[in-house]
Amino acid sequence: MPPHTAPVHFGAPYDSHARPTFVMSDLATSLPRRFDINPKPLAFSLVLIALGAVYLAHTVSGRQAALYVVGALLGMSLYHAAFGFTSAWRVFIADGRGAGLRAQMLMLAIGVLLFFPTLSAGSLFGHPVAGLVSPAGTSVVVGAFMFGVGMQLGGGCASGTLYTVGGGSTRMLVTLAAFVVGSVVATAHMPFWTALPSLKPTSLVTALGAGWAIAINLAIFAAIAAVTVAIELRRHGRLVDEPLRAASASPWLHGPWPLFAGAIALALLNFATLALSGRPWGVTSAFALWGAKLFSVAGIDVANWPYWNAHANAAALAAPVTRDVTSVMDAGIILGAMAAAALAGRYAPVWRLPARSLVAAVVGGLLLGYGARLAYGCNIGAYFSGIVSGSLHGWLWLAAAFAGNVIGTRLRPAFGLEVERVRPTGC
Repeated sequence: MPPHTAPVHFGAPYDSHARPTFVMSDLATSLPRRFDINPKPLAFSLVLIALGAVYLAHTVSGRQAALYVVGALLGMSLYHAAFGFTSAWRVFIADGRGAGLRAQMLMLAIGVLLFFPTLSAGSLFGHPVAGLVSPAGTSVVVGAFMFGVGMQLGGGCASGTLYTVGGGSTRMLVTLAAFVVGSVVATAHMPFWTALPSLKPTSLVTALGAGWAIAINLAIFAAIAAVTVAIELRRHGRLVDEPLRAASASPWLHGPWPLFAGAIALALLNFATLALSGRPWGVTSAFALWGAKLFSVAGIDVANWPYWNAHANAAALAAPVTRDVTSVMDAGIILGAMAAAALAGRYAPVWRLPARSLVAAVVGGLLLGYGARLAYGCNIGAYFSGIVSGSLHGWLWLAAAFAGNVIGTRLRPAFGLEVERVRPTGC
């Protein structure tokens, strides 16, 4: 019989969205815990969500208001399920634990079952819909690799950065600021990167048909999940339990949620985004837009950069951010995560952070922002939404970003950041 295992952490405890651990007796963990709600951040976030929805409904559209609320629900789901792409990949790379990756495969499987038939039809409820299909080429490989390194140094991915900021992580505010800067700087260099060799945008749904595309993708998801199980069994002798988190009498309100619940919620909410906006969920295009607007205020003429001359980008730059779907949803994610953290009684920002950790946040954020633009998206727009759109570039992104995460995980100790391990114990 293999030895029991217990989690060990190396380095400083500044992981942005690793699943939290608690030390308590078996009896204590089996009993619901009474949560002390943080009333002020809860009231603040809920009021802003409500007022924002009313404002958007009156100034933009009811559909935009609904997308804002979907963003808030995404933020709550991400926080309560502690659904982190960064930590999930790191613990698999460093210690062979694959629960997070298996949850991602479940999310993708539900996604393709919902998205592929809809995208094949071309409309939903009488409204046109389209996937996020981009070229697969050099810029995707370079950008996704940079993004992968940035995930581990910055302490989060795109969705992770937003929900941990909303959850009260002050370090991730630094990552987010650098993310925005890296994003807009990348737009200045896009003509160079887009001129490099690449395939034309390829949709597996269009090329193979929805049925075959679903079958192939489900087979790949199952294979990846099986590989994680085999590696985990070989490394630990069993599937390692998720770290215990305090239970509550109302877990769906206060959290925590199991990973599979987070996977289901994210897939359904991404589909809701498709239904409301006509395209899947994205995150990082808003960061480039925010940065471009700030650069413009500072007197930098980004409007003449080729990237911002494109019709859609030029229109977004000229319009208020409230008309940008991605910006509105990103704001909703932050506020939804704040509400979730307050409901869990865990909204408690820490302002004193180690210098090395802050340096890693800046470097990681710059890599995240620059890499996301080159790769036509992040862990959401390129990986999650790219794959459920049937885009070939989503799979290329996954491979390159995973390689970047391997390097990033090895670099973390140099910045005083933890890398999770599991050690044998006698009990």
